[in-house]
Amino acid sequence: MHTELVEILRCPQTGERLRLEQPQYRDERVQSGWLVAEDGQHRYPIRDFIPRLAPESNYADNFGLQWNKFRRTQLDSYSGQPISADRFWTSTGWRPEDIAGQYVLDAGCGAGRFAEIALQAGAKLVALDYSSAADACYANLQHYRNLHVVQGNIYALPFPKAFFPYIYSLGVLMCTPNVERAFANIPPMLAPGGRLCVDFYGLGFGTMLHAKYVFRPITKHMAPQTLLKLLQSAVPVLLPVSQLLGGIPVLGRYLKRVVPVADYTGVYPLNAEQLKEWALLDTFDMLAPKYDKPQPAGRVRRWLEAAGLAQVEVFRPGHIVGRGSRLP
Repeated sequence: MHTELVEILRCPQTGERLRLEQPQYRDERVQSGWLVAEDGQHRYPIRDFIPRLAPESNYADNFGLQWNKFRRTQLDSYSGQPISADRFWTSTGWRPEDIAGQYVLDAGCGAGRFAEIALQAGAKLVALDYSSAADACYANLQHYRNLHVVQGNIYALPFPKAFFPYIYSLGVLMCTPNVERAFANIPPMLAPGGRLCVDFYGLGFGTMLHAKYVFRPITKHMAPQTLLKLLQSAVPVLLPVSQLLGGIPVLGRYLKRVVPVADYTGVYPLNAEQLKEWALLDTFDMLAPKYDKPQPAGRVRRWLEAAGLAQVEVFRPGHIVGRGSRLP
């Protein structure tokens, strides 16, 4: 942890400033120590360079397992394809020069697939995750001096209000217990004139026909390690079936949806081994989360407008994307 991060952290329970105690340094970063609220009543450990402002175990444990197991899979620097970059810039509508040198909050960073893009643009990136995925993000991107990783709760964001000029949360909010409340915590963090981008699985008739919703009532209650082991055997069988169905003219894109596997054949320019790796990762990502709550576009627009944001846009390049800005 860089010591400058202390200046922008707040106690998630009281909102008070935090002070650094008993720091142990390595390579000019705080490797361990404590963050203590001004009243002295709340203490949070710094462990392995990351401030831990959330419980060690929580509803997002499956994501911790997932992103530490597949921590490099979706990084563009690893896949060799601009998949994450294309989604990031298309969704946000920002330009690299917009965020260069600016504080940017990644609310739900996972292993850092989008954090990598913002860091490459020169953003001072604060990457927050509720799970131990924060460790995967730090392991992937620690070579960036403009990276700050925090393990924290989106329902109790540990930052001062009206601080961040840019905030994004991609692929996260629909996997929280109360999606509307999770979203509502983000806009107050925007600085005047700040810009926000969030996305969600879209809710529609076709969405609920996806095979994952047949299996999720069972799989979401399974121990993540057990489910992963099961999928390591099942995905190599299911993926070729999906690919076969997907090759049927006209109907293939619909028929493959009955197979509970993430199949990116013809969607992303991945080689055969990458297709298998992404299939295992995202099939687990479909079936393991405790919460999976798609949202209709109209509801997303209402949330953005109710938050007082201006220049609201809601569109669907894949996921339902909502973006807007805070008035100066």
